[in-house]
Amino acid sequence: MSPIMSNQQNPYASPLRGSGLQVTGERAAQVLKNTYMLLGLSLMAATGAAMFAMSAGIGYVSPLITIAVYFGLLFATNKLRNSGWGIVAVFALTSWLGFTTGPLINMYAQIQGGMEIVSLALGGTATIFVAMSAIALVSRKDFSFMTNFIMVGVLVAFLAGLAAMFFNIPALALAVSAAFVLLSSLLILWQTSAIIHGGETNYIMATVTLFVSIYNLFLSLLNILTALSGND
Repeated sequence: MSPIMSNQQNPYASPLRGSGLQVTGERAAQVLKNTYMLLGLSLMAATGAAMFAMSAGIGYVSPLITIAVYFGLLFATNKLRNSGWGIVAVFALTSWLGFTTGPLINMYAQIQGGMEIVSLALGGTATIFVAMSAIALVSRKDFSFMTNFIMVGVLVAFLAGLAAMFFNIPALALAVSAAFVLLSSLLILWQTSAIIHGGETNYIMATVTLFVSIYNLFLSLLNILTALSGND
């Protein structure tokens, strides 16, 4: 799921879902622990893949190829979510997204102030993730009422992102990025709440949702900050 690649990485639809099982207490705490552990490892894998792509001088990857491979790996992860192979699929998916981000960061490294923009986007992403997670964990409020809003919002933003990419509409691309900042933030809040209230019992799929939210958030902030800096 991502905002607009290059100046426009295309938004991917996020895997919203619940397992249908309701658990609380120790089980929910274990799911949360496993999710954060796998998320941390996934971020490391994505970072490693991005660094490899950058050091190897990999060129810009077509948005259509990125999307096609992403959805293929997302489908595989969903099918394998109840087995150990699901973890392998998670690493494949997150590494792929990291790999395709490497060339984008290399592009920023070539422009004046580009790496400062990347650093700001990373800092903003980390701040929002911590803030949204803290709200869910501290308030203990059930945010499941936002499910339909987020699902519809992601679908609309995804379609708008495709339109912005194919018809080359910078203003629409910027609006899509702003929408994904909001939706990704809400998705982090929603998914964390779903875990602690037992609405999500599969830590593999919870990890994917949180990772893709972080990924979308980073690229959306990158696009917005680039536009504000005048480097678009």
